[in-house]
Amino acid sequence: MPFWVMALSSGQEKGSPSVLPGVNVFFEELHYENLKGKRIGLITNQTGVDWKLRPTLQLFCEHASVLEVVALFSPEHGLQGQNYADVSVKNEKLGKLPVFSLYGPTRRPTAEMLKNIDVLIYDIQCVGSRAYTYPTTLFYAMEEAAKKGIEVIVLDRPNPINGLTVDGPMLDENWRSFIGYVNVPYCHGMTIGELARFFNGEYHVGCKLKVIPMRGWKRSMSYADTGLVWIPPSPNVPEADTPFFYLSTGLLSGLKLLNIGVGYTLPFKIVGAPWINAKQYAQKLNEQKLPGVYFVPFYFKPFYGLYKGEDCQGVLIRITNTLDYRPVAVQYVILGMLKSMYPKEFAKRLSTVQSLQMFHQANGTDSIFRILSEEKYPAWKLLEFQQAERKAFETLRQKYLLANYFEN
Repeated sequence: MPFWVMALSSGQEKGSPSVLPGVNVFFEELHYENLKGKRIGLITNQTGVDWKLRPTLQLFCEHASVLEVVALFSPEHGLQGQNYADVSVKNEKLGKLPVFSLYGPTRRPTAEMLKNIDVLIYDIQCVGSRAYTYPTTLFYAMEEAAKKGIEVIVLDRPNPINGLTVDGPMLDENWRSFIGYVNVPYCHGMTIGELARFFNGEYHVGCKLKVIPMRGWKRSMSYADTGLVWIPPSPNVPEADTPFFYLSTGLLSGLKLLNIGVGYTLPFKIVGAPWINAKQYAQKLNEQKLPGVYFVPFYFKPFYGLYKGEDCQGVLIRITNTLDYRPVAVQYVILGMLKSMYPKEFAKRLSTVQSLQMFHQANGTDSIFRILSEEKYPAWKLLEFQQAERKAFETLRQKYLLANYFEN
């Protein structure tokens, strides 16, 4: 059963949450009335719901006397989010509506797809990382819309980490890709609406852009603080806190050194391998005294993926303070300590990696691997990397941040 039908009976009916997403504001403040007579293309997936879990498409259909949706566009994982990562998505139909895939033969809306559209509306929940395809899908849509004079409206949603934490490397243009397209840190601390403003300003897209801000969201909030129900944006991001851990271990998958819980019941929340001593590894990591985190010795046996069926030891990452926590710093210390403690296994495993392209693209640079390879004790060198550049970004991004989201 399609997600927008299932949602009819599953919405929250008790008091509204502390945060209302942009889609609620779009209707409650009557922004939709400005679109009467315009043909709408809706870029969305299963995460496009209001606070009662009513799908955005359903809400648009309920206002069909004003809003005319003529096409849908789906990102990676498909309209209902069931496809695995990096699996091509086909065009389809939903009743009479065409559903154009932006993760198939083309990742940009074509002239043919856009020929009957006056305005594109984007409503998708993201995870707060540069290394995720949904922001690139928005960037491409804005670029193609600008060429056709099509307006773009972004219905804003929370950065599930918060709007303050900035961490990780910037993007080297040599490693620009669909999984990392713009020069922001790996953890950028912006909402999707703020990123759209950044795209338009810093990359001179020239799109007629409007962002519908959320109501009640503040920069210090994690997703758990919003009162909103988390809808997984992709299969391995099942819970509201998973984005913290995606930012903490996601890069490691490209090196094939550690199982990161994908293939077990705790995606991104654990790291381990058969050749690690859990207690010793946890002790050494905790001795680094990284803010906002504690490492717990952990033992597991993956169901699939790296080290399938093997007894693994490692650590469970426990976040103790979400505002102090630096997810990419955690990731690099996990790597650096691994090399320091298990140099022979580290070197042997790394020598068998057939391609580092994904690792470099996700980091946005090949400098991380160079430091990892050349330094005997790389952890703190990795933490120091591009500190000045991140500070400069924090200054640059100020003009694109929405005033509604600052504390009074």
